[in-house]
Amino acid sequence: MKIGFAGLGVMGGPMARHLVQAGHEVAGFNRSADKARDWAQASGGRFAATVAGAAAGADLFILCVGNDDDVRQVVTEALPHLNAGAIIVDHTTTSARVAREMSVLAAGRGCAFIDAPVSGGQAGAENGQLSVMAGGDAGALAKAGPAIMAYSKAVQHMGPSGAGQLTKMVNQIAIAGVVQGLAEAVHFAEVAGLDTDAVYEAISKGAAQSWQMDNRWKTMAEGRFDFGFAVDWMRKDLGLVLDEAQSNGARLELTALVDQFYSEVQSMGGARWDTSSLAARLQARNRRD
Repeated sequence: MKIGFAGLGVMGGPMARHLVQAGHEVAGFNRSADKARDWAQASGGRFAATVAGAAAGADLFILCVGNDDDVRQVVTEALPHLNAGAIIVDHTTTSARVAREMSVLAAGRGCAFIDAPVSGGQAGAENGQLSVMAGGDAGALAKAGPAIMAYSKAVQHMGPSGAGQLTKMVNQIAIAGVVQGLAEAVHFAEVAGLDTDAVYEAISKGAAQSWQMDNRWKTMAEGRFDFGFAVDWMRKDLGLVLDEAQSNGARLELTALVDQFYSEVQSMGGARWDTSSLAARLQARNRRD
């Protein structure tokens, strides 16, 4: 399949590389041209200097960019250059509103738009083990599915346009609460004078177990946060969640509180720290007290 790919960052770069390795003809664009050239040289894909160049003649156009405005700009620039009947798959985490807007825009050009945010982080992208939650036309998703599976372990159709983004919001709500609870658990164990490694061994095989515990307990206890999904990006996502909740009436007291805690982490200089840095906030408050 001839594929255009826009956004070759820590997520998009590995995803596009997996597509090349799966045998697809992939043209990659990034706002930083040097990053796109490096990706092309390392992966065997084709460098595209513009969005139009990446989209030219493509049957499938995939993007993984920053926010709603980025998606609007990239999709608008790509549409005139795609093949008739092309499918656009957006892996950016955005508002449900922009997903619906882009779906209407794409349909006006005879194309399909799938909002398909992912979960699994950088490690999932690198290892081709992302989970994809998709909204839009089920038939278009089925056609794009084999390509998407080059970097994914699961693709779930959630409903009409916007449903993928709403599902990603549910994902981020769940993560925010779990990470705060885990940060408090590590903090409590430390203050109580317990061996945090022993605590992990004691509780990680029972009801407290989670992906976050298995992957972040040790690094939290060691005060290591310079990796993973950045606080800035989590605050962007939680902002989308809280905006949507204002519209639909959902009550998200804990999510709003954790968002405030992340703003404190940003003020500590942790904007690019991993989301598990909620533990650093507790450690800093304990030192002040």
